Amino acid sequence: MRKLIINDVAFDMTLSEKIEKTALAGWDGMFTGWDREKGNKHIAALIKDAGLIYQSIHAPFEHCDRLWEKDRVADDEEAMLTKCLQDASDAGVGIVVMHAIIGMDKNTPNETGVERFYRLAEKALHLGVKIAVENTEGESYLDAVINALNGHPAIGYCIDTGHEMCYNHCHDIIGRFGRKIIATHLNDNMKMTGEKLTWLDDSHMMPFDGLADWQSIVSRLKKAEYTGPLTFELVPVNRPGRHTHDIYSALSPDEFLSLALTKAKKLRQLFDEK
Repeated sequence: MRKLIINDVAFDMTLSEKIEKTALAGWDGMFTGWDREKGNKHIAALIKDAGLIYQSIHAPFEHCDRLWEKDRVADDEEAMLTKCLQDASDAGVGIVVMHAIIGMDKNTPNETGVERFYRLAEKALHLGVKIAVENTEGESYLDAVINALNGHPAIGYCIDTGHEMCYNHCHDIIGRFGRKIIATHLNDNMKMTGEKLTWLDDSHMMPFDGLADWQSIVSRLKKAEYTGPLTFELVPVNRPGRHTHDIYSALSPDEFLSLALTKAKKLRQLFDEK
């Protein structure tokens, strides 16, 4: 049976408390961000003590567009991500999720960025870690990395189902890259609500609460022969000026995690249907 994984949901509490509540709710595991000051070994210990799987670490992405430049700042960004890979390896975490780009107006991938991802992939291979490049805005950057590094044993992609809907214009990212998938960020939203791409549409609702066609998503994941855990990336509150999450407003953290798990199990059942 597929394991069900969730992010360290943005509740107003310590990470230790989040881990405890996630375990008590019945989830199989978690993924977290990177602690660039201390590394993630202490987080791995907390997750292990709670009886959970530490599925992946999400690398910082606030300035990942720098990877496509040639200056010192770009070198520093690459070095930072290299350190993230090292810390993941030290913590015993096998997957690091990275974004290839940030910025709704960017659409010019180049050889410089591809070469940086190649060096990161080589470092990951040496460390026994895999990089899952996530589909975000600027999908041409994901295309450039995955196609150029096709067959590299340390590179795959992470499908974010919500991003596919609101950033990728519902393009079939899963079908495009097929078996290269090594991780998921499963979530729902209301698709694009205007003519322009905006992070406000990236609401990260629970499955079945938005407009996602989950039968299609499951069918495409099965066709891609993805057999890994089902990892969910959810947000408990509204984006500014939006009301998508009003349906969760009365839920305590425990109730949110419990309801999310119920929906995750419902989605898992779809994989068992013929």
